[in-house]
Amino acid sequence: MASLLYVGVRPELDAATAERASFRVALGVDADALDRIDLTTTALPDDVFDRYAGFVIGGSPFNVTDVRKSEAQRRVEADLERIAERAIDGATTAFFTCFGIGVVTRLLGGEVGMETPEEATAAEIRCTTDAAADPLFGPAGPVFHAFTAHKEGSAEVPPGAVLLAGNDTCPVQAYRVGADLYATQFHPEPSPRDFADRMVFYRTTGYFDPDAFHTVQEAVLGSIVTEPARILHRFGERALAR
Repeated sequence: MASLLYVGVRPELDAATAERASFRVALGVDADALDRIDLTTTALPDDVFDRYAGFVIGGSPFNVTDVRKSEAQRRVEADLERIAERAIDGATTAFFTCFGIGVVTRLLGGEVGMETPEEATAAEIRCTTDAAADPLFGPAGPVFHAFTAHKEGSAEVPPGAVLLAGNDTCPVQAYRVGADLYATQFHPEPSPRDFADRMVFYRTTGYFDPDAFHTVQEAVLGSIVTEPARILHRFGERALAR
């Protein structure tokens, strides 16, 4: 058991393909060391926890707070909870991002709402005192920038989690549960070029003013975002060393 699994939860499979490539680069692994499953089309296999050392969960236009959910979304959320439960128990390692943090927060009994949204931007992320001793976040320093684009979030860290980072707009940007589950509201994997390209898929979906597409994209391309990928790289190293 030496490889990692990218868990795609985007119905836009081309966007998921690009996201998986971003994760691979950030993790610093070869293509054959990062397998892929798209939960929107394929259920999580029963033997998946025997086959992989760790899981990285991508973003999605799904929202935990959606009132009407498709069968595919309900299945996705149930499978993500299975991964989270195993990581909480220490049976595997997992790094949840974007939509995934909402799934974990709800599983832990926390509240997810629409009061802390962030448009597509390179946001300032401030680490907590607990982050200083964390093996993934400690080396990132007290402040760094990361790409955000989400409609829902949390104002308080859920029960049982250790808050690692936040900012004024969205107080819960990252947390850890136990030693083996990490969750971030921000997107840790994309480079500025990757994030700018991803914007094309979601131009009219409410993450930014579509009339300001080129302005927002230029700002993204001019951003300096380095630490989130290094956080992911450290996660990959720890997962593969288990």
